[in-house]
Amino acid sequence: MRKRQPILTEPQYFILAALLDGPLHGYGIIKATEQATGGRLTLAVGTLYGALERMEKAGLVTADHEEVVDGRQRRYYRLTDDGTGTLEQEALRMQQAAAVVTARRRIPGTAPA
Repeated sequence: MRKRQPILTEPQYFILAALLDGPLHGYGIIKATEQATGGRLTLAVGTLYGALERMEKAGLVTADHEEVVDGRQRRYYRLTDDGTGTLEQEALRMQQAAAVVTARRRIPGTAPA
């Protein structure tokens, strides 16, 4: 029996989605999230690192490597296999939920069934 993963919050969902293409550091995750949402979701630094800490404890992300850039240390995070599975599961759940509404939408000028 497959373990059911928790439903992700919107910030968690987009943080995991940002990591689909490979490891990123915090600022890279913030920028990728802003870009993916057209600027609708802007992650505060505290929100990001709190979410990363919780997702790391849950086994969804892991620290990949660290590097020093301009005297500042950057930690890069990557998805784990569980993180990828959870993200795919959540995307499917949201797609199915959206289908309930979009299937009921009437085309203008048509009578209800």
